[in-house]
Amino acid sequence: MIGRDSGAASIAVLDVGKTNVKLSAVTADGMVVETISVPNPVLPGPPWRHHDLTSLGEWVFETLAALSRRHELAAVVAAGHGSGGVLTGADPDAGDGAALPMIDYEQPLPPEIRDGYAPLAGTFFDRGSATMHGATHQARQLFWMEEREPRAFGKARWYLGLPQYWAWRLSGVAASEASLLGAQSHLWNVAERRFSPIVAARGWERLMPPFSKAWQTLGPIRPELVRRFGLPAEMRVLTGGHDSSLNHYRYHAAGLRDFTVISTGTWIVGFSRTTPIERLDENRGMTLNSDVFANRLGGILTMGGREFSHIAGADPPRDDVPPEVLERLVSQRTIAVPSFGDDDGLFPGSAGRGRVLGPAETAMERKALALLYCALLTAECIETLSADRLVVLDGSFLRDPLYAGVVAALLPERRVRFNLDAYGVAAGAALLAGHEARAGPAPLALSEPVDLARLNPDLSRYGADWRAIARAVAGNRDKFRNTKGKLHG
Repeated sequence: MIGRDSGAASIAVLDVGKTNVKLSAVTADGMVVETISVPNPVLPGPPWRHHDLTSLGEWVFETLAALSRRHELAAVVAAGHGSGGVLTGADPDAGDGAALPMIDYEQPLPPEIRDGYAPLAGTFFDRGSATMHGATHQARQLFWMEEREPRAFGKARWYLGLPQYWAWRLSGVAASEASLLGAQSHLWNVAERRFSPIVAARGWERLMPPFSKAWQTLGPIRPELVRRFGLPAEMRVLTGGHDSSLNHYRYHAAGLRDFTVISTGTWIVGFSRTTPIERLDENRGMTLNSDVFANRLGGILTMGGREFSHIAGADPPRDDVPPEVLERLVSQRTIAVPSFGDDDGLFPGSAGRGRVLGPAETAMERKALALLYCALLTAECIETLSADRLVVLDGSFLRDPLYAGVVAALLPERRVRFNLDAYGVAAGAALLAGHEARAGPAPLALSEPVDLARLNPDLSRYGADWRAIARAVAGNRDKFRNTKGKLHG
């Protein structure tokens, strides 16, 4: 589906996710040639549940050296999720370089940290999002570190977003970067391009290094790493950026403008540069993000992958959903109502109230219902986020051909296209290396969804019913019940 000629890989991309870490060799125009992955290890406390940066560092450097022996790699760039950051010392060779262990953002907060942080968090524009679950936000992680370990905190030199931590480990140069800080860190006011008030109030300015662009070269590989691991001395290290923002950049680099991109996986994440700032509503999962150019990106996110698993079950059928199963669920009005997890997502007050209204008895019916539900969530994300006519879908949901078709059928006034490339973050990160020299659009081919025109009228009515019920359930937990498959008002 990708209109590119394969060539020699020249860029190494380190993609640090919450669960897994991938290191890829990628061509200059974004074609992934080789990928190696490893689980992202987490250790128990004390002082809190944290990532094992020491063992991960050994894997990163050894694997990068191995890749460089198979590919002529001129540069390395890291991407990472927006809930990860590391408080470091001054020396990247002092163990893993961390002054305190890197917090696992999914663990619950101590009540005194949660309650103490709330009045310091600032306005929506200071935060860029609602205050989310666990230890999600980097500012809240810093607050926890300072309150729990003030002595170690006082000796720290830098606070680095996840991609910039690995760039520092590789190059020895510390940098801040706009797209990572603009990803719900609660440290950066994207609208005004300044640090949030909590940074000055807590005296954290000393921890924030100068800003660099995501595509900027920080330096070559540190001599110590060249000596210990056999890394190429001439390999340049780029600043790197936020994973979803780099995925957005790959479409920008391909020449797309005024578009909404929806990436799917554990999270359904949407971005649009055209979203009016007054349209953003933190109570509906909306965010204010930054692209790699430090410009505003309207965002929206909901935990689609987790919701899918709640409905489909832990081991859904591997086969694609047959259209007739989907049609049967729509015609009999079997509806999955949000939200099944502990996050409200797009419907305030819906957390934990998810239920299935109507029959879905076989494993394939439950998978079909989960797909339909996530397509409805996706359409709701798009309608909430922007008026862009062009919508691009990518990510793991595209593995089933019906997903894009249902989204397109729910949005007949939009031009819905999809990208089956599973390595959007790696492609976008690799394209950074040629940002300043690129003379024209990066190659990209998009596909059209399967045509579900015969289902359009039924899907339109079904979608309207789903939206009305979802909002009602969110507002009143007792109004709707699922009793023997019947919907009661």
